[in-house]
Amino acid sequence: MYIYIVFLELTVANTKSALKRAQIAERNRLRNKSYKSAVKTLMKKYLAAVDTYAANPTPEAKQEALARMSEAYSKIDKAVKRGVLHPNNGARKKSRLARKLKAHTQAAATAQ
Repeated sequence: MYIYIVFLELTVANTKSALKRAQIAERNRLRNKSYKSAVKTLMKKYLAAVDTYAANPTPEAKQEALARMSEAYSKIDKAVKRGVLHPNNGARKKSRLARKLKAHTQAAATAQ
């Protein structure tokens, strides 16, 4: 009940339905924030793995990068499915991730 009273003081909602919509919007905002944060974290971990692979192109490093890419793809797809990200935004993120690894994979292949 205490949270309800505090929330009532923070919002400009005048009707019961408007107050409920404000509560739902806040709940969804926090959920979306956690999804976006998780996507960004997994993307950073993937990019770090790609940089490690670029510095020392070994099969183990490539497998690590591919595993991180799979995790990032999964989280992006879940965010799109739940409506946190627009489908085109999710596709763009996945495309950029794949392009990073492809550039280093081709460079490693031509160096051998």
